[in-house]
Amino acid sequence: MTACSNTQESQQQHNEPSDAQSSTAELQRYYQQSLDWENCKSYTTTPRSEELFGAEGLECARLTVPLDYDEPEGETAKIGVLRRSASDEQARIGSLVLNPGGPGGSGMQSAAARVSGVKSTELGGKFDLVGFDPRGVGASTPRVECLTPTEKDAARQNSEVITSDGAVERIERENRRYAEKCAERSGEKLLANVGTASVARDMDVLRAALGDEKLTYLGYSYGTLLGNEYASRFPDRVRAMVLDGAVAPGEWDQTEMQLEQAAGFQQAFDSFAQWCARQQRCALGSDPDRAVQRFHEITRPLIGNPASTVYDGRKLSYADAQTGLVQAMYTKQYWKPLNAGLARLANGDGSTLLRLADLYHGRAEDGSYSNMMAAHQAVLCVDANRIGGRQQQRELNRKYRQAAPFTDDGHPISSARGRCAFWPLPETGDKPEPRPGKLPATVVISTTGDPATPYENGRELAEALGGRLLTYEGEGHGVFLGDNDCVNKAGTRYLVELQAPEQGKRCSA
Repeated sequence: MTACSNTQESQQQHNEPSDAQSSTAELQRYYQQSLDWENCKSYTTTPRSEELFGAEGLECARLTVPLDYDEPEGETAKIGVLRRSASDEQARIGSLVLNPGGPGGSGMQSAAARVSGVKSTELGGKFDLVGFDPRGVGASTPRVECLTPTEKDAARQNSEVITSDGAVERIERENRRYAEKCAERSGEKLLANVGTASVARDMDVLRAALGDEKLTYLGYSYGTLLGNEYASRFPDRVRAMVLDGAVAPGEWDQTEMQLEQAAGFQQAFDSFAQWCARQQRCALGSDPDRAVQRFHEITRPLIGNPASTVYDGRKLSYADAQTGLVQAMYTKQYWKPLNAGLARLANGDGSTLLRLADLYHGRAEDGSYSNMMAAHQAVLCVDANRIGGRQQQRELNRKYRQAAPFTDDGHPISSARGRCAFWPLPETGDKPEPRPGKLPATVVISTTGDPATPYENGRELAEALGGRLLTYEGEGHGVFLGDNDCVNKAGTRYLVELQAPEQGKRCSA
C-alpha cells in the first residue's frame, strides 16, 4: 500500500475518519486496515473480467467494511478493489477512484478496461487508477443474486401485451416472486444495506485504506449520484471530483428519472434516424419523420411471434428488440450495427438485436450473466421513491410512451406495477444535500445529446455543488477519457493541477 506521505504517523492521520458519522471507535479498525495486493485471477466473475484482469500491472485486494454501518461489530462485506499503480512514482499525486455507473456496474472491470488508454497519459503517470465493485456487485461479497441464467433467459422471452386484468395479475405475481427470490438468494441483510448511502461510506473507508488524505474521484452516470452522496457526507475529504453524465441533485424519484430517460432516448433515436437517412441504406428509410413508424413496422410483429436468431435456438422477443435499440443509443459506435440489425430483423433474423440486448443485460456468449442488473434493481428499489398503485403506474406508462413514441407497442397502456412495488424491504435512501461551501471546485461534464442523463441535469448538479459545468456538444453517455481531446485536456488539467475549466467552457464533437 502506498500513501501520499512517507511517514507512518501521517498515514495513520490520513486514516482517521473526521466525519461525524464515521468517528465512532467501532469503525477505527476498518479505517486503519491495510490492503493486501495480489494477482487478480481469483477476482474474476465473468468472461469479460477473465479477459481484462490478466493485463500487466494490475493488482487486486479486498476491503473489509461493515455490512450494516449501524452494527459495525456485526457481519462484514468484502469489497473487490483493482488498481494500476502510477507509472511515475516521483510525480505520483495519489489514487483516482472510478465508478462507471449503473447502479450495478463493476468498477474493477471499468478500471481494467481503461488502463490501456490511460497508462501512457499524464493521469496514468501521476495517479493510481483504482476501480472497486460496490457492495453486492461482481467480485464483492456477499453478492446480489436474483435469477439463474436459465430463469433470466426465460424472463426475457416474454413479449405478452399486458392489458387484461388477468395478465396484469399474472405479471404482478411474477414481479412479486422475483423480489422474493432476490431476498432468498441474496439475504435480506445485504438488500437492506446495498444502497448508495452505504456505498459512499465504503468509499471513504477505501480512501483511507489507499492512504489518501482526500478523495480524487471520477464518476459516470449513477456514479455522479454516488459522488454527490460522498461529497454531502464527507465534504472535507474531497480533493477533486469529475462527474460525467449527471443524475440531477436530489432526484432519486423513479417517475421523474424514467420520464427524463424516455425523452433522452427518443432524442437519441431521432438523431440516429437522421444519421441513418444519410446512409446509402437505412433500415428506417430515407425520411427521419417516418422512422418511428418504420421501427414499429419492423418490431411490433415480434409481439407473440419472436424472431429466429443464429444463437442456439434463442429467439428475439419484442422486449429484447426494444432493449437492443436502447443499448445502441448509449454510443454512436453501435449505430452501424443497429442499422444492419434492423435490416436483418425486417427479413426475419433477430440475431444482431439479440446480441445488443445481451450486452445490456450482461449476458456472455457462454450463457452466463453478470449480476449487474440484479444489483441495479436492488439499489434502485431501496434508494428511489417507489410507484404506488396501478393508476399511478398506468399514468407513468402513458407519459413514458408520450415522451418516447418509439416504445409504443400499439396496444392499450398497462397498469402492471414493477418489481420495486413488491420489494420486501423498505426504502432506505437518504437524499443527499450538497454542501458547496465546504467543497473544493468540482467539474461536471454534460453532453447535449446524452440519451440517459439529460444535459440539464449537469447544469443543475454543477450549480448545486458550486462547481464548473463543462459542456460536450455531441452524442453519447459519458465522454471523459474517450476520444475528445478538448474534454480530456480540461478534465486532466483539473485532476492534476486542480485548475477547473472556465465557467461556460464548451467542447465540440
